[in-house]
Amino acid sequence: MQTTDYRIAADIGGTFTDVACLSSEGLLITAKVPSTPHDYAEGILVGIRQIADQLSMNADSFGQLLHASTIATNAILESKGAKTGLVTTEGFRDVLELRRIRVPKLYEPLYEKPRPLVPRRRRYEVTERLDAQGSVIRPLDEAGARAVGRALAQEGVEAVAICFLHSYVNAEHERVVKQILREELPESCFVSASCDVLPEIREYERTSTTVVNAYVGPVVRTYLEKLVQRLEDAGFDGNVLMMQSSGGLLDVAQVLERPATVVESGPAAGVVGAARLGLAAGYADIITFDMGGTTAKASLIQDGRVVATDDYEVGGGISMSSALAKGGGYALRLPIIDVSEVGAGGGSIVRIDAGGVLKIGPESMGAVPGPACYDKGGEQATVTDANVVLGYLNPTALAAGTVPVNAARAKEAIDRIVCRPTGIDLLDAAYGIHRVANATMMRAVKAVSTYRGRNPRDFTLLAFGGNGGMHAAALARELNIGRVIVPPGAGVFSAVGLLVADYEMGRSVSFSLVLSDDRTEELEKAFHDLEESILAEMGREKAPALSRFVQLRYRGQGSELGVAVPEGQIVQETLQTLSRNFEDEHKRSYGYVNENGLIELVTIRVVASLPPAREPRVSSVAGLGEAEAETTRNAYFGAASGLLETPVITRMALTETPRPGPLIVEEYEGTTIVPPDCQAWRDSYNNIVIQLEAEEPHDGQL
Repeated sequence: MQTTDYRIAADIGGTFTDVACLSSEGLLITAKVPSTPHDYAEGILVGIRQIADQLSMNADSFGQLLHASTIATNAILESKGAKTGLVTTEGFRDVLELRRIRVPKLYEPLYEKPRPLVPRRRRYEVTERLDAQGSVIRPLDEAGARAVGRALAQEGVEAVAICFLHSYVNAEHERVVKQILREELPESCFVSASCDVLPEIREYERTSTTVVNAYVGPVVRTYLEKLVQRLEDAGFDGNVLMMQSSGGLLDVAQVLERPATVVESGPAAGVVGAARLGLAAGYADIITFDMGGTTAKASLIQDGRVVATDDYEVGGGISMSSALAKGGGYALRLPIIDVSEVGAGGGSIVRIDAGGVLKIGPESMGAVPGPACYDKGGEQATVTDANVVLGYLNPTALAAGTVPVNAARAKEAIDRIVCRPTGIDLLDAAYGIHRVANATMMRAVKAVSTYRGRNPRDFTLLAFGGNGGMHAAALARELNIGRVIVPPGAGVFSAVGLLVADYEMGRSVSFSLVLSDDRTEELEKAFHDLEESILAEMGREKAPALSRFVQLRYRGQGSELGVAVPEGQIVQETLQTLSRNFEDEHKRSYGYVNENGLIELVTIRVVASLPPAREPRVSSVAGLGEAEAETTRNAYFGAASGLLETPVITRMALTETPRPGPLIVEEYEGTTIVPPDCQAWRDSYNNIVIQLEAEEPHDGQL
């Protein structure tokens, strides 16, 4: 018998799978189990069974599973997506090669652009042409399109992307070719048309986004179908919802139509949780820091709202959305929570390069074999091994004893890989690894703050992920951030974020308008038509909340800024408000306002959202209990502080009275380090608050 009193969520990371459950009374129950790359569903089922056992329930009692995964991201980063073809307008075969003029490394003459996801031999042209108003200049050659379909079938492609010039105003040619390809290609072939994925202006971004959608489509489809089947075999017959990159949940069946919407599924869940739970505790301006086993991610929350973008790149060493630093990845122009990601996590591999310089990542030891200290065959030193040597991590076991640790293996790996080639002392080598990892992760934080005109000092750093609490205070010091928050369940916080997320669907279309023009009725009708199409597609009994957004720019600019549209029918005053809000955002982002510039509207977007049936609220956390007996162990905090005998405590041992560092706070899901020059306390929401400057606690208030 299923129960709706509990929501259960699962987030799959490179090293661990996190599962969380929230009862209607606000009780949070969590489980952290090793990821199972051979069959990710196995790890989810193990976590569900652990939580069911704690609740004395059957594993098939939950009526809904909320899910986040990096399956789409990994397919791109590891070049393991589908064998993909591209069909485009004659003369535009090389759009993917030409890209944009920007490169991420200005002074690197030997820089090479990422290889296109579709090689040139699988990019086909079709005779057809529309003008910018959608009028036909050259009719579609249907016989030629059919010949292309047969050629793609002979190539054995698993997915095809279709992108014709100006199809965002007239999709007829794309839809005809899509039908032809469905007739010529195997039924299993994933066919994606830009008019369905991104009906917006900009040829390269639209082509790249459609190609990404096709490239990850078969991978995501296989993964989700297998997951649903495994869950059904285990007796679970409830609904499965997946987190989108925009921060909203969506039915699996709808995700399969546009799989590119889940490329940053996992990171988005943690940011949503930080925004909801952080605001409840009084923290409105936050920089999130999510450090897992493979990557570290950062995002910005301002005035309690997540910052979203549709100007994103995935791949290229750092996935980011800053307009000031791009060109190193694949353009993905879909609404995505502004998350920047670098290849530095607990499992990131440590090495000395040919010049004798210490390097970390982006390669990771993953879940199997894992860091050397896990004693599962891993021979490479990792960031986790360094934290064991420093005394930050428990030298015998993690996750309440479920993950054994062999400290001797960590010391041997670092000694062999770092100490012997460089002559550096073991503790100094481990501390150097810790600091280099922090320097690498600082790039992600700056990408969502400094590069977007925000000063990190004006924000609180909210740390989560299995390794976030260990590096957060040191990272905050480097960025001049004065306060760090480590929430309950930090080690499984992305799963917690799933529990508080809304059901959401969004769509956008191109719409050209100068704000000084009097075309309010035309704009209102365009928004109304888009809203009607979303409501029809959602098919939900309960009416969702509808939010409107526009993309604006000064005439002549090459990029836009997103601005929310005030509620109510659009009138001339609405356009004036949009103009003022755009100038405010432009000032924050770029430092100036063009007082004489015409402001253009380029794209309109509508988001429909439904909150959970019950308001999600975490009032207590299973396993926190009472404060346990305090122990100590030696921990190294650099040459200035040296090796210190450090108290090892639980979260509940902290009170509202500040306690000076150094401290090590050990929990089931992770470990938090409070350096010697900091103080920490526990606020009324059970958050660990670390203050880098002496200050009286404010019980959650900034």
